[in-house]
Amino acid sequence: MANPRMRRPKKKAEKTKFKFKSTERFLKPDPRFGNLVVGKLINQIMHAGKKSAAQHVVYDAMGVIEKRIKDQEPLEVLLTAINNVKPQIEVRSKRVGGATYQVPMEVNRKRQQTLAIRNIISNSRSKKGKPMAQRLADELIDAYNKQGATMTWRENTHKMAEANKLFAHFAW
Repeated sequence: MANPRMRRPKKKAEKTKFKFKSTERFLKPDPRFGNLVVGKLINQIMHAGKKSAAQHVVYDAMGVIEKRIKDQEPLEVLLTAINNVKPQIEVRSKRVGGATYQVPMEVNRKRQQTLAIRNIISNSRSKKGKPMAQRLADELIDAYNKQGATMTWRENTHKMAEANKLFAHFAW
């Protein structure tokens, strides 16, 4: 047995350019549709590592969408709903001197998609009284028709950016 007081030699820390490594390259498409966006949606819905339960919720919601909207594929409805909800600009806090300003900034493509998915799910979760698959389907159909809570969130985000465009010169 080694003496507990003996020190291990320190490993040389490898210098990397960035601390954060994106998990984007590990993202796999979902098994049924083979789509990365559906895979992201499943991962966002997942709680406590229960991916199969999240898949059941998403696929059941797709079944509900298929029954309600006959002329469109459910995958097309989902992708259109997410595209309808994507915010183009958002406000970010910027501290200048002693004051904090809400500065409008453009949102990059990946963040637009992430924000859209996150808000669709959070608005689905906030509704009570129905199974999650039903609530998710309702929210996706509302977003597809450009109405509902998620579209209200997007419009409010754009209104805030419009109201604060006076501070746009702080965006650097």
